[in-house]
Order: sequence, then C-alpha cells, then structure tokens
Amino acid sequence: MNAEEMFRKSGAVLEGHFILTSGRHSPIYWEKFRVMQYPEYVQQLCGMIARNFKNQSVQLVAGPTTAGIILAFEVARQMSTRAIYAEKAEGKTFTFKRGAAINPGDRVLVVDDVLTTGGSIKEVISAIKERGGIVAGVGVLVERSEQPLDFGAPLFGCHHATAVSYPSDNCPLCDAKITLIKPGGS
Repeated sequence: MNAEEMFRKSGAVLEGHFILTSGRHSPIYWEKFRVMQYPEYVQQLCGMIARNFKNQSVQLVAGPTTAGIILAFEVARQMSTRAIYAEKAEGKTFTFKRGAAINPGDRVLVVDDVLTTGGSIKEVISAIKERGGIVAGVGVLVERSEQPLDFGAPLFGCHHATAVSYPSDNCPLCDAKITLIKPGGS
C-alpha cells in the first residue's frame, strides 16, 4: 500500500475549506493524526523516510511537536539512532528543551508530517544549526508545497500532493462563503 492509500483508507484526506497552520486556506486538508492512529501505517511511512536517508550517516532524528515526536521516534528506531523533538519556546519559535542534546557536527535528519510552506521545518533547522548540528535531510509524510522549497539538504516526501492553497485575503472559498474550518481542535 502506498502513502496516499494509507491516508485515504484512514480517512485522513478531508475536503472543504480549511485554514492551514501557515494561515493559508485550502480545499484539501491532510489530517495526519487520522493516519497516525494506525501504528502499522506509521511504521510503513517512517520506514519510507528511514530507507531514503539510510546512506546519509544520520546520527540523530528531530521533529517539531506534536506529530514530529512520534515520527522522530519511529524513524530513529528504524535507523537505530537517537530521537529528539523541538517545541515552541516563549518567543513562539521551535527550540530544543528537556535535555535534548545536539553535539556540534551531529548529522540530523528533520522529520515532520505535512509540508506546505516549510515554516516549522525552517525553525527546527535553525535550532539545529544554533547548536552546531548539520542537517542531513528533511523527511515528511506529505509534501504539498506549491513551489519547490530548498532547505539546504535533501528533501523526501512519502507522498507528493498537489493541493492548491490561497492567501486568506484572496481566497475564492471565502468569496463563495464556504464555512472555514480550523482543523486540529476537535
């Protein structure tokens, strides 16, 4: 079963009018927590990421909270290495806390759930570099960015989804008065 089939079978591909984490609006939402209810799917998806980066000398896997905790753990388990996670600091950017150690020169694989604008990943990369780590790659479950993103390291997505998104001030879904849904809260 491929990544898209896992998302669809778990009911994780939603249609409507959604506000994304980036603030943009979209007619499609990938609710990663629906697919993450199935450990066998998480194991398979993380296995795709782990296999893709097996030759990158990864020493550490890092992900942003919340889904990134699960993904970092499982990818690291499959790569036989350590996992850490970044969480929002008081300044509202991702940072490493709770004794999460990155040694200077550590090769770190960044993992996340759904990539749209790359904001969370860029913050995690910045936090890694502040501690002297080297970003070995970026792995995501769904890569849905509208334009190619350059993180300065190889990017791998288990699934590439073409899904349009709109700035909130120029959204045809808003113009059509389709109810805006903020997913994730319920």
